[in-house]
Amino acid sequence: MSELNVVAISNAKLPDDPFVARHLIDGAWKDSAEGETFERVSPSHGTVVTRAAQGNGADVDAAISAARKAYDAGAWRATTGKDRATLLLKVADLIDRERDRIALLETLESGKPISQARAEIEGAADIWRFAASLARTIHGESHNTLGNDFLGVVLKEPVGVVSIITPWNFPFLIVSQKLPFALAAGCTAVIKPSEMTPATTVILGELLIEAGCPAGVVNIVLGYGDPVGIAMTTDKRVDMVTFTGSTAVGKGIVKAASETLKKVSLELGGKNPQVLFPDADLDSAIDAIVFGVYFNAGECCNSGSRIIVHEDIAEEVVSRTVALSRDVPFGDPLDPSTKVGAIITPDHQKKIDTYVQQAANHGGDIRLGGAALDVPGLKGQFYQPTVISNVTGEMPIARDEVFGPVLSVLTFKTLDEAIALVNDADYGLSAGVWSENVHTCLEFARRAQAGTVWTNTWMDGFAELPFGGLKESGQGRELGKYGLDEFLEAKTVTMRIGKTRSPWVA
Repeated sequence: MSELNVVAISNAKLPDDPFVARHLIDGAWKDSAEGETFERVSPSHGTVVTRAAQGNGADVDAAISAARKAYDAGAWRATTGKDRATLLLKVADLIDRERDRIALLETLESGKPISQARAEIEGAADIWRFAASLARTIHGESHNTLGNDFLGVVLKEPVGVVSIITPWNFPFLIVSQKLPFALAAGCTAVIKPSEMTPATTVILGELLIEAGCPAGVVNIVLGYGDPVGIAMTTDKRVDMVTFTGSTAVGKGIVKAASETLKKVSLELGGKNPQVLFPDADLDSAIDAIVFGVYFNAGECCNSGSRIIVHEDIAEEVVSRTVALSRDVPFGDPLDPSTKVGAIITPDHQKKIDTYVQQAANHGGDIRLGGAALDVPGLKGQFYQPTVISNVTGEMPIARDEVFGPVLSVLTFKTLDEAIALVNDADYGLSAGVWSENVHTCLEFARRAQAGTVWTNTWMDGFAELPFGGLKESGQGRELGKYGLDEFLEAKTVTMRIGKTRSPWVA
């Protein structure tokens, strides 16, 4: 413990009362049909943060009915790109205005550091502005090479009613990677945030109303995956489901949605490697390793949870990573200096520790951490920064998504061996390479089975660039123009413009 940088409880004032969250259905805030509620206890401070309406099938039915009615009426999908963009820009400005309020509730519900939460809310506002720019660029195609008698037109139309199901680790950022693009396309939506982090999505609903979003265009239902998420996935009035979360749940959504053959977009898990070659800039690489594995306490689909290091530099990399890990401030997420906060639930903390102990029992060498972390003055759950070397490719900790502040270290001798280790995984979300040789970086980028490849950096993201995975990391893309395309369908219109038509029956 004395070797770690532990931030004790801060002097930040907690809210006097829990945040009260209700459903947003057809433009009005409503309690659950059966009057049920649930509470969210802060994973860092152990106090009740949010008291939320607990939805059921009747609440989902009402929300989908409102979204369906708003879409079918046609007023929203008939709005101009200019008008949609204007609304999205208003929302972005309101997000900026409420940044501190949103960040505080996100920190208390999720356990992430307050400084990180503020940065994420700022990034979310930027995404809303980018989506606004796309709203004015939607266009189809024309084909005038079909002969003198024909003109072909391809229209881009909104997919319809969209169910948006979001996770607890980046609740405001991820809903902002989905909803503004759906709205820019002309869709209507029903949103279910995680039951562990409902408050910030409710605040977003408040901002949408203030910005002038028409009733029924955006609806929010709070509660658990069963029954809320299931109903949102299976209802035939829903045209598309977009989900971010675990691969196991994603597979279940695909099965459930198959009954109505609705469109499904999934952003799922990852087991993301950073590969270090002997010519890597180790100062930059080691800082990126530490950032990649401890950011959001490792509760991140893009977590750099495994490094694959050339054997000539492996010991130096591990030693320096351990040394730098000791300096990372872990502790009270309300302290602005904290880099790593609490683990989302006690059960998840046990899961993390099970992976670590299992690795140790099978030959892994725990070079740092490997146990829960006590933070003076706080009642929540925290886990020590953990580095495990001597990991082999078949160990569960090298293959499964641990979702905690735990780094696995593997080694390689050749580029081919490194690529084989990278691709020997069920996931394919992201990967990184560290080398001063551009040819090495480009060959790696081409051969790595990942939706995103970073070269000499880690986890830099931009609203203009698409994000999504291969294999069991998901299907479809968010952000960039591809993020808008997910919510559009192509319609072909074939027009005869000639005066005559050859008879089929003479």
